[in-house]
Amino acid sequence: MAGLRAAVDLASYWGEPDAEDQGFADAAAGEALRPIAEAVTAAATDMGAVHWWVEPADRSPQRYTQFLDKDPMPEPQLTGAPELIRSWLAHARDLERSYHGRPEDPAASPSGGWWSSPATSRLPVTTRGLPSLGAIRLALAEDGFGWQLARCWPVAAPANARVYEISRPDQWARLVECYPFDVSRSRRHDWWRATGWTGRWLIPDYAAAAADWDAIHVSVAGYLSTAGIALPADASARTMLAGWDPDATWWLNDILSFTQPAELWQAAQQAPFGWLKAH
Repeated sequence: MAGLRAAVDLASYWGEPDAEDQGFADAAAGEALRPIAEAVTAAATDMGAVHWWVEPADRSPQRYTQFLDKDPMPEPQLTGAPELIRSWLAHARDLERSYHGRPEDPAASPSGGWWSSPATSRLPVTTRGLPSLGAIRLALAEDGFGWQLARCWPVAAPANARVYEISRPDQWARLVECYPFDVSRSRRHDWWRATGWTGRWLIPDYAAAAADWDAIHVSVAGYLSTAGIALPADASARTMLAGWDPDATWWLNDILSFTQPAELWQAAQQAPFGWLKAH
């Protein structure tokens, strides 16, 4: 878990790979790390302590994490998804139009949105809880602000919820191929710095995906195998999983309901996962 937390904390999709990134990208480093990857995979698939890394979304004990300090987050909004997702799409289109006429040279200075999740939508995003951790997102949040206090809101989805599962890179690429949204103007500069790809960029059109799916879940295995990689999305475009926490589920339709009162959690270095339930 400490290694996973470090990987999430250091994730970056807006700058050039540093010396450490370049070192780990070397083929020799990959071969040296292969036994560790195989051991982790075995622990997950053999129902070991990290078996939840490969599991689909756990629909009953999901938790919405509301960080309360350092750019606090709002309480969960479980209704109004159609309006929220339409607003997200309108904002994304406006952002693309705003970059019209700016330098197409990927090495130019403009920087736009770097995430491929619906991060600005206010749609609810949840993760599972563990016996000693109120929500996975407490410990595993990309681009965090060093939060010290949070509420974890227990929510549940019906058993028939349509959840698109991403546990491999091809499943993310397939989602983008089915619901393509061109974000080349706003992502070109940041994602070129991260990957070196100079062509078109696509992310999912979440408004279109909502017609077929109630939610999209990225497992820990899906995150580790997919995030930060320029994946083919069609013959001339790439896509990238960016700004999507491990085990996170984004809910595209109004199907969640509260199950229990929210719990207060506070950061604690001595705790196994860095957080303790406040009393």
